[in-house]
Amino acid sequence: MAKKKVFVSFDYTNDKHYKFLLNAWDANKNLDFVFNDCSSDEIQSNNIPTIRGGLTRRINTTTYTLVIVGKEANKQHKDHVDIGYKNWINFEVAKSKEHGNKLVAVKLDKSYESPDQLLNSGAKWAMSFSQDAIIKALNEA
Repeated sequence: MAKKKVFVSFDYTNDKHYKFLLNAWDANKNLDFVFNDCSSDEIQSNNIPTIRGGLTRRINTTTYTLVIVGKEANKQHKDHVDIGYKNWINFEVAKSKEHGNKLVAVKLDKSYESPDQLLNSGAKWAMSFSQDAIIKALNEA
């Protein structure tokens, strides 16, 4: 099975372990979970234009964006004015939509607020953070 080129959008501070789990599933040859993680490694800069450019370049190399909706996914970032969106996840979703990526989202808890840019976006939803649910949503996107 060909690997899907996926950008993973998530709150690095609070939800990075979920992204690491996706990478572990992909690395495990005994699991039927394949994706080519094109997310950025943590960008080593505090310069907003540098971060924006790096994220945009990564998004533009993919055809899917998987949004991990954690507790802080729609929280306003202190640099929201410079980012141009409420936070980095909203920026990444907006850029993904501009690029024409297929959107897939998974809430870590049903009570968590979805990022504004994800609303009415036509995203496919994984109903749980599980391999089967995420694979199904990616395949249906």
